[in-house]
Parts: sequence; C-alpha cells; structure tokens
Amino acid sequence: MLGTNRTLPTPFVLTIIGLGTFITALDQTVVVTALPSVMLDLQVPIADLDRAAWVITAYLLGYTVAMPLIGRLGDVYGYPRVYQASLIIFCIGTSLVAVSSSLEWMVGARVIQAIGGGATVPIGMALATTLVPRGQRGLALGIVGASAEAGSMLGPVYGGAIVELLSWRWIFWLNVPQGAVIFMALFWLPNRRDTGARVDYMGGVILVGALLLLSLALSRTGLFTFDSPYPFLLAAGAVGLIALLVLVETKAYQPLLAPALFRSWAFLTSNLTQILVGVALIIAMITVPLMANTVMGKSPFTGALWLLRLTGVIPLGAVCGGLLVSRLGPSPLTVVGLVLVALGMFLASGWELGVADPELTVHLLIAGFGFGLVIAPITVHALDAASEDYRGTAASLVVVSRMMGMTLGLAALSAWGVQHFQVLTTGLEFPLPLAGEAAGIFETRAAEYSANVNAAGLALFQRFFLTASIISLIAIVPALGMRRGN
Repeated sequence: MLGTNRTLPTPFVLTIIGLGTFITALDQTVVVTALPSVMLDLQVPIADLDRAAWVITAYLLGYTVAMPLIGRLGDVYGYPRVYQASLIIFCIGTSLVAVSSSLEWMVGARVIQAIGGGATVPIGMALATTLVPRGQRGLALGIVGASAEAGSMLGPVYGGAIVELLSWRWIFWLNVPQGAVIFMALFWLPNRRDTGARVDYMGGVILVGALLLLSLALSRTGLFTFDSPYPFLLAAGAVGLIALLVLVETKAYQPLLAPALFRSWAFLTSNLTQILVGVALIIAMITVPLMANTVMGKSPFTGALWLLRLTGVIPLGAVCGGLLVSRLGPSPLTVVGLVLVALGMFLASGWELGVADPELTVHLLIAGFGFGLVIAPITVHALDAASEDYRGTAASLVVVSRMMGMTLGLAALSAWGVQHFQVLTTGLEFPLPLAGEAAGIFETRAAEYSANVNAAGLALFQRFFLTASIISLIAIVPALGMRRGN
C-alpha cells in the first residue's frame, strides 16, 4: 500500500512487529498448561507422557531449524511479504492443530505451525533495523526481544485460561484472527525486494537438515552420560551435513550463509555470548520451579509464581537494554547484564530450605533483569556486522544460537543432575519397618531419611544455580571480545 521510500512512525512499525512476535511466541509455551487436557482428549495415557512432550518439542524444533532459510528469503523477497507468507503457514499449522484427532497428527501440525511462527522474531528484527532510524534501532530490537519474552512468559497463563473458559482447541483457533490482523497491518509496511539477490535453496535444505540433527543430538542426555550411541550418531550426521554445506556454499554464487559473517569478529563473539546466555537461562528457568516443587514442598502454582519473578522482569530489562545500548555500547552493556545474572544466580545458590521474601524476590529480579538487559546489545552488535542484504539471515542465526544454547543446557542439566543426585544419595537406604520395632523409632528413621534426601536435593539445586552463575561469568569473555568490532 505504501511506496518503498515512505517513512512510517516508529511506534506504528514497532506495534505491528511486536504484536506478531508476541502472538507466535505465546505458542512456544502455551501448551504447557493445556497438555493434560490434550492428553485426555486425544486418549494418550499418562504412561506415554514422553510421547506427549513432543507436542512442545516439535514446536521448538520447527521454530529453530527453518529460521536461517526464512531469514534469507526475507532478505531477497522483502521482509513484510515473507512475514505475511510465514503468518499464512502459521495459521494453516495452527488450524491443523485445532482439528487434531491423534497425537501424531498434532505433532506434525505443530511443526508446520512452528515453521511459520519461527520467522517472526528474525524478520521482525530485520524490519526493526530497516524501517526504524539508526538512533532508535537498539530500542526497536529491545522491544522485539521483550515481545518474544513476554509471549513465552505469558503462554502457560494464557493457555490455562482458555482451557478453563473454552477448550484447548480454542487456544489454536484464536491464533487465526490474531494472525489475520497482523497480516493486514503488514501491507502498510514498505516491501523492499532485492531484485539482484538470490536464495541458495540447496544450501537452505542442507542447513535445515544439519540444524535438525544437531538439535536432536543436543537434546539427548546420552550425549553427556555416554549410555547411548544415538546422540553421537546424530551429531556425526550433523557434522557431515555441515561439511557438505561448506562445500556447497563455496560454489554458490550467493551463498545462504555469507562468508563475511563468519569472518566477522563482532558476529562470532555475539553468537558465542548468546549461546552461553541460552545455557544459563534454561538452567535458571528449570531450577527455580523444580526446587520450589520438590525440596521446598511448595505447590506447582507457587513454583510458577517464583519463576514469574525471574521471567516477568526480562521484558523490562530488554527495553532498558534497547534504550541504553546507543549510549553505553553493546559490549559494556552486555557485560553489565551478565554480571547481574551471575550475581543473582550466585545469591540464589545460597538459598536454604526456609528462603523467603524479600531475599527470594530480589535475587530473581536481579538475574531476570540481567537476562533481559543483554538481548538488545547482543542483537545490535551481531546485526551491525551484517551487510544490508543479509540482515534477516544474521538475525535468524542470533536467535538460533540462543535456542541451541538452551537445548544444550537442558540436556546437560538432566544428565548431570541425575548422576550428581545419585552420588549425593549414595549410602541412603529407604527405611522399612523392622520386626518388633517401635512406631516412634521407625518414624524417626523415616524423618531422618527424608531430611537427608531433601538436603541432597538442596545441594544439587544450589550447584545448578552456581553453575548458571559461572557460565554467565564465562560469557563475559566473548562479551568483552565484542569491543574489537569487525
């Protein structure tokens, strides 16, 4: 509807981009609270919970693996039109989820939905850097990041509310009119197609396969426990595809992944920092509610409220990071954010069983604000390293780096946690009543056993927090390296 050179008000542009990002980010976590209803409706027994979890995993996989190819499509054909095409795919997928008659159907539909939804963050970031004045780009990227974080944070609450009021299928039906509104609004954004650019589809297909195998390999705990060859076979397949990708890209006229990106110190250090942030973030997000629900003896709802104190402040940190990045610079601001994360996690590593407010809230707010503060500077620094015709590709790789870090962190946490807990509880035997033993003596032994198990669990969670703190400090090294520029 508008000429390609027409300047639009920044708030209008950011409203469209932010809403699209928020809506699709909701679907990353919206199924968490709806999963019991889904299992009941699709007649999936509780014993098959691991199969039902693929409803969540499938979305994360589809969300991650197609990003770089879709980002490059946006570079070539124009960001608004590719955004609209992605919304169509998202709405088709969400409609297929809503009419699911089996778990297998739903998992497949979630992949389709995620391929469309995964485009909104990198394309939104590319649009923010293209349509917003340079001095406001940091704020724009902070708002896009805040929208994504807010969507992921509110997903479980939104899903639970819809299930209570209607049914789980309406979670997905409501995506269609929401997507339609964003689709129509995108016509107001100028579409700037690069007529001289081309998409390397062969490289795109190979990269999708490599990311898929790598994601599956990193998600297996066997990668750390060495009790299964499958993660290593998957990783070997991913390495083989990456080698093939390098071969194909060297011969491509316009490669999918511009070699200049991987020769850029700024781009490499930004992505390495992003991977480590992803690892620390998933450790924190898993440990907080798990600790509350187990050794602390709190209800699931209380555990969710504890987590909300961490995740609820991330969008605020993202916006503040966007406001400050042009004044402080990407590297110093990233370092400040990482120091806050390390401090918050270190303080949490000292929690005892009786931890309470204000101590609990203050520690989680410090870490959460730090996680948000690094979003804009890392993204700004990475995108500044990319040429104008590879902004969408660069943005997608930044998001993929974080997702890979979270996948790796979750698998490592699961493997190391189980092994370490077994070490901590070695020698503890479950008390059984002995013949002729007085009831009081048995109760004393049972209470002692329970206290020892709780102490082992507390020690484990404390080390999880300490690990997240150490990883955040390690991430300061590449963050300091961001000073070198390109």
